[in-house]
Amino acid sequence: MSIVVPATSGHLGRLIVTDLLERGVPAGDIVAGARKPEVITDLADAGVRTVRIDYDDPASVESAISPGDTFVLISGAFTPDRTRQHADAITAAKRAGTGHLLYVGALRAAESASPLANSHAPTEVAVRDSGLPFTFLRNGWYTENYAREVPALRESGVLIASVGDARVASATRRDLAQAVGAVLTTDGHVGKTYELSGDEAWTYADLAAAFSEVLGRDVVYKPVSSEEHLELLKDAGVPEQSATMIVAVDAGIGEGAFAYQNGDLARLLGRPTTPLVDGLRPHV
Repeated sequence: MSIVVPATSGHLGRLIVTDLLERGVPAGDIVAGARKPEVITDLADAGVRTVRIDYDDPASVESAISPGDTFVLISGAFTPDRTRQHADAITAAKRAGTGHLLYVGALRAAESASPLANSHAPTEVAVRDSGLPFTFLRNGWYTENYAREVPALRESGVLIASVGDARVASATRRDLAQAVGAVLTTDGHVGKTYELSGDEAWTYADLAAAFSEVLGRDVVYKPVSSEEHLELLKDAGVPEQSATMIVAVDAGIGEGAFAYQNGDLARLLGRPTTPLVDGLRPHV
């Protein structure tokens, strides 16, 4: 039986496959999927089976899975079609005879104040309703989400956000991918839900200090209101729809959507999670 990992042209999917190989899973027991398999030829060169998997084409999901396989449903892009895409993929996985479905979603899902996180709740319902053996891995905020701030912070030294004094327990993609690898290669995870977040819940003042360290210049945090933030983004040329989403995400962070900690991630890793500074450093 194989482990089927879609979205391996993306950061998380590729890291999951890499971790499985590092754990000694035979390359021939891994099926790596992508909408365009030609972009993952390096995985094929490593002996991994590569196939086309497109959530908009449920037949491609079904054909990639053999009876008894484990299917890692990595959440797709945050679009209006995502819930439908996921539901179709789950149905296809059931038709194919999946033995275990892992859904990689978001922290706290239905209880979250973040629109990014609570949008995963319908997929979790669909997984439960499918009757398939499942495990939920609810990923918290990626430390890498702040990499896009580097050019502006290097120039201005001012971190602007509308999160107030909220805390974020972020983790790196590698930490989260290794958690998936741990679940895939050990027993006792069926029916479990894991809330995956970092060991440290830091403030944006802490984030500014971390950027100061890795950039080698002073960075300060400037909190603004949601209204001020929206206007600043639009004045900077950010399209209104994107600016509105950024402010909505900050509002969720401000309400503590990504501050939750219960130690699940460190327990699965068998080590502490990657500190904020170390997670930022490779992106500077």
